[in-house]
Amino acid sequence: MSEYSNNYYVQTISTHTPYPCLAQTEEADVCVIGAGLAGLTAALVLARAGKRVALLEAERVAWGASGRNGGVVSPGYSTSFAKIAGRAGVDCAKQLHRLSLEGVEIVRKNIASLNIGDANPIDGTLKVSRFENSTEAQKNIQWLEQTFGYSLEFKSKEEIRSLLISDKYMNGVFNPHAFHFHPLNYALGLAKELERLGGHIFEDSRALKISTKGASRRIETARGAVHAPVVLITCGGYTDGLVRTLTRSYVPISTYMVVTERAKDLIGTAIKSSSSIGDTRRSSDYYRLVDGGARILWGGMITTKQAEPARLGTLLKQRMVDTYPQLADIRIDRSWSGKMAYARHLMPQIGKLDDGLWYCMSFGGHGMNTTAIGGTVIAQAILGQSDRYTLFTPFGLEWNGGVAGTAAVQLTYWYYQFRDFLQERKSQQMN
Repeated sequence: MSEYSNNYYVQTISTHTPYPCLAQTEEADVCVIGAGLAGLTAALVLARAGKRVALLEAERVAWGASGRNGGVVSPGYSTSFAKIAGRAGVDCAKQLHRLSLEGVEIVRKNIASLNIGDANPIDGTLKVSRFENSTEAQKNIQWLEQTFGYSLEFKSKEEIRSLLISDKYMNGVFNPHAFHFHPLNYALGLAKELERLGGHIFEDSRALKISTKGASRRIETARGAVHAPVVLITCGGYTDGLVRTLTRSYVPISTYMVVTERAKDLIGTAIKSSSSIGDTRRSSDYYRLVDGGARILWGGMITTKQAEPARLGTLLKQRMVDTYPQLADIRIDRSWSGKMAYARHLMPQIGKLDDGLWYCMSFGGHGMNTTAIGGTVIAQAILGQSDRYTLFTPFGLEWNGGVAGTAAVQLTYWYYQFRDFLQERKSQQMN
């Protein structure tokens, strides 16, 4: 069984008929390259506006990170508000955060309006801390309420430990507005609606070359081509050498996930919350119950070089048991990995290279809301409806540093793991 097929989401997919391979020449108003959630969202916005859209996918719809992730839809980005404000200014940072709030609602509204019931959205996320930071957490809750009118709930150590039976957690923050879901079924629901509106989706159709002639571009695949005046590239961590400027602007990072065997009664001795759970460590774990509480889907760890998922799955099991010793006997049923695109500034990269050539990528670590809003604002820009995409201008296509840059990312992650260990040990000793 291939790693892709071993993915829990593929194993629980809704009924789906594969899309054809491009084997002819197509004419379109916009050619979108990459059928992940950013590409699907942008293509759908364009099709709703009456544009002829051709969507090219090298593998299958949502084959990459869009269909392999933790499935958590919550506001924010992979870097902090303070760092965003430090580069873009406080006003821009506030506008960007509001966009992330909008991204969550875009996903929620699509599920409802398109009746994507098999996305199975479940409200609530918990951000838990393995060290004492109650004052800081409560200050952040107050700031979000005052600045954005966004209400969160602080959970004390006693409250958290009544939901998560572990002595590791010191407190938590509950977000009733965020949710978690089946991302692959959601992506397939978007694709179905795009096709209904007249959009053409082609799987197994890797874009090999983009050439320009006059006001039009020709996007070639192995067996066909698309002619379109506008091209949007949304390939994420699987962007190849199609446009070198883009390839050099991000670091492909692998992340790992496992799903346990069915063991509802045993799992119930550890986790008594239907919310998704993520911790505040720099090298965090994130997990949630699936299949009605019968299994745990657990993710974490990153590497800059693809590793064997089964081996990393064993390490994730160790992290699970470190948190919940009562789960020592639970068996890991499946393990898989996927690549995410990270820019050095940890923000999405959204903009245009020249007239008619746009990009929307690098959503690693927080992609469920940011792909939604990123795909929306870039499509609105192509349509001439909005220039909101320019809020991302301070976070451009910076060189990824090549081999040295990739090594630095891995070393930084290991350093963060060590810092987490020291901070947690100190907190445990004090409590």
